Amino acid sequence: MDRVWLGAGGLSGLTGVMMAALAAHALPGRISAADLAFVHTAVEMQMWHALALIGCGILARHSPAIRAVTVAGWGFLLGTLLFCGAVYSLALAGTEIPAMAPTGGFLTMLGWISLASLAFRRRVSR
Repeated sequence: MDRVWLGAGGLSGLTGVMMAALAAHALPGRISAADLAFVHTAVEMQMWHALALIGCGILARHSPAIRAVTVAGWGFLLGTLLFCGAVYSLALAGTEIPAMAPTGGFLTMLGWISLASLAFRRRVSR
């Protein structure tokens, strides 16, 4: 799974930078200030979770059998797609998709909880 998380993190970072460029150069004056703020919020969430996915990839490479890393990776990936997708859809197309953003937010929180749970695992001596 390490390659999945590293690849997803890299692609999420790439598309986050693309959306940030769009928000900085193409969207001002074309959408409302409130919608532009929504785009900035989604970009920020996307970029933080791109880094989290890369972190999951690094952890998975060193400890591939730890289930919490896989749960965290899926939470970050699906949560980012749902949350940011819903926010981009609302800001750019005016289309609200009920329950998509809250579900995405919940999944990203699940990812963070899963990652934090690693701190409380007993170490197995090698």
